[in-house]
Amino acid sequence: MQHIFIINPKAGKGKALEMIPIIREYFKDKAEKFIIQITDHPGHATEIARKYSAIEDCRIYSVGGDGTINEVVNGIAGTQSALGVIPAGSGNDFIRSLTSAYDIKDILVRTIKGEEKSIDLGKVNDNYFINISSIGFDADVVFNADKFKKVPGITGSMAYVISIIYTVIKKKFCKVKINIDDRRMENKILLAAIANGRFYGGGMLAAPEAKIDDGLFDICLVSEASRFKILRLFPMYIKGQHGKLDEVEFLRGKKIQIESDEVLSLNIDGEIFSSSKIAFEIIEKGIKVVVPAI
Repeated sequence: MQHIFIINPKAGKGKALEMIPIIREYFKDKAEKFIIQITDHPGHATEIARKYSAIEDCRIYSVGGDGTINEVVNGIAGTQSALGVIPAGSGNDFIRSLTSAYDIKDILVRTIKGEEKSIDLGKVNDNYFINISSIGFDADVVFNADKFKKVPGITGSMAYVISIIYTVIKKKFCKVKINIDDRRMENKILLAAIANGRFYGGGMLAAPEAKIDDGLFDICLVSEASRFKILRLFPMYIKGQHGKLDEVEFLRGKKIQIESDEVLSLNIDGEIFSSSKIAFEIIEKGIKVVVPAI
């Protein structure tokens, strides 16, 4: 088996680069082939993953944050290559759907020795995603958090908390038309999260019941609320307790369309885009991932 390690040198403020000597040491006495590739521009991980997947089926490891995972996913989607996740970013959310223990050095060996499993893959417009995509308030939170992460001494989780407070001050709501399979509605919302995995935003439990292999999205809709309610919502949102609030509704579906007269911020696995017409589709068992060995 060929092992391809795609390393984002900027992830975790350089943490991903520390994995290179550990990878080399592991394979020193092994017969298996391995290749280390370091990204140098946005989208490079997609290019690398697509290149190697076109040659043969292999294991392609994302060594970085959730943004790097998303790039690798978009490179291997539609192939039989498997995704391995070595969490070296600031949020490291998707890995929480695969294992509860993810020390970076320990999980390298556990992932190399892990078993492959087919899970669901999300598609939004022309992009694939593996964890959570969302619009509205939390997409703005992700956008603002990226700025705070660059401040020395601020961790990924701290950046999200600071960003929540900052974004509350500048709060805005989205008037949208939503179609979930055959159900249609119009609403003024604070946010909508379309979840394959359970966690995002540095550990926020947005979709407590989501499963990565059930063939369905878990959809969390939060209606407009006062600043006081928003500030009350997010501590509960972080812990997965927000379903208790009247403004929160959970739904499930395979295809979702969201339209608005205004351009919406769109979060795709931590990467920010924008659109006024957004279509989500779940691809059942659409990608293979490596589940770390116990």
